[in-house]
Amino acid sequence: MASIKFISKTLLFVFLLLNMQRMNAQAHLNYSETEQRMASMGLVDIKQLDPSILVQLVYATADNFVGEVLYDDINKAFLRPEAAEAVVRAQQLLKKENPGYTLLVYDAARPMAVQKNMKDKVRGTSMDIYVSSPENGGGLHNYGMAVDITIADDSGAPLSMGTDFDFLGKESNIDKEQELVAKGKITESERLNRELLRKVMKGAGFMPLKTEWWHFNFCTRAYAKANLSLIE
Repeated sequence: MASIKFISKTLLFVFLLLNMQRMNAQAHLNYSETEQRMASMGLVDIKQLDPSILVQLVYATADNFVGEVLYDDINKAFLRPEAAEAVVRAQQLLKKENPGYTLLVYDAARPMAVQKNMKDKVRGTSMDIYVSSPENGGGLHNYGMAVDITIADDSGAPLSMGTDFDFLGKESNIDKEQELVAKGKITESERLNRELLRKVMKGAGFMPLKTEWWHFNFCTRAYAKANLSLIE
């Protein structure tokens, strides 16, 4: 009897393993050339880990701060496994805090070719300082270790954070939010929404960026340069 139970459990495990491999293979068939390249580097499609996380890659549309499509064959959010798993943990923390909310990813891994194009678009403008320089090794998006993210409500609409994503101005800073509220630049409700986003992201191991409420890093740039490969 015990041997029959063992065989049954073994067969179930093999079935689940084969099914997971089939699903992964099917997912890869739907990947673009760039997405396949990122997957071959070991990067992970976030929605493969947790389908409840929303993804809306802003740079795959023209509705962004440069006003044109920058991702012509990227529609999925990839990160290195440790960062992708941390986003899943943040989603779990958020769901525990407010079951009706969900994380919404605006940007994740970014190939260096896109970074160069983005930098060229803003050179000599006031936006230049906000885009990491490819000549200096780019930023953590180029290593798959940074994510741009917000919170959406139960209808999928983003919570108000006081500014739009990619608003390049002081109202996007996180270090003087009480002052922004006092000056009427953002509301107290918007400040609390930002605070909730930081709480779950920091709880999952991410570090916020002072100038952009939506940007979170999973390691330092020095660590990435020393230990990780750039996404070309």
